[in-house]
Amino acid sequence: MNASLILGPILRYVDEMTATVWVETSAPSEVAVLGRTSRTFSVGGHHYALVIIDRLSAGSETEYSVTLDGMTVWPEPDERRATPRIRTMEAGRELDIVFGSCRVDRPNVEPWTLEHGEAPDAVGVDALIALSRALQAGERPLPDLLLLLGDQIYADKRLSPEVREQMARKQPPGTPPKGAARNFDDYAWVYQHSWSQPDIRWLLSTVPSAMIFDDHEVRNHWNISAQWRHEVMQDPGWPEQIMGAYLAYWLYQHMGNLSPTALVEEGLWPALMHSDDGERRLREYAAHADDEVNGRKQSRWSYCRNLGRTRLVMLDTRSGRVLETGRRNMLSEDEWDMVEGWLQGDCDHLLIGSSLPFLLEPSVHDVEAWNEAIAEGIWGTKFARRGEKLRLVGNLEHWGAFRTSFRRLAKAIGEVAAGQRGAAPATVLVLSGDVHHSYVAHVDRLDQPAQAPVAQIVSSPLRSHYPGKLRRAIIIANSWIARLIGRLLANTARVPEAGIKWSLTTGPLFGNHLASLRLDTGSGKLRIERAEHSNGTPFLRLVHQETIAGNDARKKRQSSVPPSQ
Repeated sequence: MNASLILGPILRYVDEMTATVWVETSAPSEVAVLGRTSRTFSVGGHHYALVIIDRLSAGSETEYSVTLDGMTVWPEPDERRATPRIRTMEAGRELDIVFGSCRVDRPNVEPWTLEHGEAPDAVGVDALIALSRALQAGERPLPDLLLLLGDQIYADKRLSPEVREQMARKQPPGTPPKGAARNFDDYAWVYQHSWSQPDIRWLLSTVPSAMIFDDHEVRNHWNISAQWRHEVMQDPGWPEQIMGAYLAYWLYQHMGNLSPTALVEEGLWPALMHSDDGERRLREYAAHADDEVNGRKQSRWSYCRNLGRTRLVMLDTRSGRVLETGRRNMLSEDEWDMVEGWLQGDCDHLLIGSSLPFLLEPSVHDVEAWNEAIAEGIWGTKFARRGEKLRLVGNLEHWGAFRTSFRRLAKAIGEVAAGQRGAAPATVLVLSGDVHHSYVAHVDRLDQPAQAPVAQIVSSPLRSHYPGKLRRAIIIANSWIARLIGRLLANTARVPEAGIKWSLTTGPLFGNHLASLRLDTGSGKLRIERAEHSNGTPFLRLVHQETIAGNDARKKRQSSVPPSQ
């Protein structure tokens, strides 16, 4: 029986001369793209390949097809959309990045016609489908990168029997999970369903992508605290759930995040290529990923990509956490050392991808810092227990709740912006999601005078429902009285001020959003668009735009960018 394509092709890493294309197939086979071939490797009865296409020309656009054992399987014979293509990077060309996070999946029966309030689980227009339609129609140029900043899947959401039945009728072979994903097969099915909608599949085949996970790829509150971790370890189903989540994340997301060189250096991909079935090898890696040894994590999911002369540093703010009381940290010391090596100047723009916003509303930041101090015992054991409960109820787990990490990242960003880590870039921008509303926050003051503007841009969700009471809470959090209360609370727990000053200049914006950045040598042009529909046809409507001006002197600098990791 001939192998068929279950999922993909997905265009992942692209630079000036190299690209990688990911596929999942129904059986072992030889996969070919543009004359380059790769054998599939197997993990638990699932089959994957990552084809490395080299010797491309900078600035070129090349249509491609996919063959399995010599038979063309993509594009399909009746495909009406444009043939997927690989568009390589080019020195001096403006860089176009689109980004967002949090995409709840629903049955693919024109779901975008449902707006908030029309149904209990209505999630509105899918921003990625709206983007895909615009690109297919030629209404906007192809972006250089689709940056997905967490919660690409909601594997922890319990699906109704009706939804599971409807999904199963439309999807590749496999059994949909009865509730939340609990093992590797469940996770594989969720990814297959989420990414096989025709418009999404075309988008992923044509626009290069980079990704990072967040909590809903595993379970809500994933690694929020040591107490949470202790309790979840008592769940007999947890070991298989976290194992399946890591296996699926590495295969469906992380493998394609890395450059071919970094992928070989990591060592896991070559090992899987030489295994009859790499499940055991990948399970060993996943087990290390979930272990903590004396407050140190044994795996690293953060990575760095160079996009022409712009550097993208992606931070793992979930799996990398150290949760030991008194040593709480977003990243282990080893991973911090690696990340700090990437947080350097000598580039046109420094982009920092963090699924969790680095800069929240100032009042919320202070409340999270206060809560961490209380939960860690500054007011005693009784209040520590109450602080832990509040942490879970309020999802108080962002950078403000990891004060040591916040100060360390703020210091590194300040030094880059001040030109103390190489020539200052034109801008330093933190790109985030998670919080289900969008906003822009500009840094007003750092510890040292900055040569480059620093801003936090949040684009969330791509598609999700946000209850009205939470919207009202976010609006209140931006009031002056909330900022005062937050600061007073922090003072009662002897939490010092953050050391940097920032303010929200745009937002909060509610609804399904997609943000885009166009970066030239000296500035960045930001657009935030809301996904809407007209008579059932999805589209993106501009709701905010601004220019983040950089240092004009950057245009005269000709400094090198270190290789991607």
